[in-house]
Amino acid sequence: QVQLVESGGGLVQAGGSLRLSCAASGRTLSNHVMGWFRQAPGKVREFVAAITRFGMSTYYADSVKGRFTISRDNAKNTVYLQMQRLKPEDTAVYYCAADGHQDIKLDVCEYDYWGQGTQVTVSS
Repeated sequence: QVQLVESGGGLVQAGGSLRLSCAASGRTLSNHVMGWFRQAPGKVREFVAAITRFGMSTYYADSVKGRFTISRDNAKNTVYLQMQRLKPEDTAVYYCAADGHQDIKLDVCEYDYWGQGTQVTVSS
């Protein structure tokens, strides 16, 4: 079992920045690909970014590419999502998730463990 707890969400003006953190407990984080997803009101949960077990590869949704950066510190069992140049359309609950496979997956169904989410609101 892996327990995930997100933090760092909040209210920010358009153009601003936030850094989300996802702290893991239970099994070693380095055994898992880690992903960030988001869900806006009335919409399905969508892939944002993912990082392989030791950080060698990352992948981003087109909508956040060049603005968001995913990273991880396995020694601290923590994954981060640095978000810059935020837009109102980035407003959503952001979730981190862990996947026991070796390759990055984009599908919600591929991830085994989920955090409770943290709200990000970007005002125009």
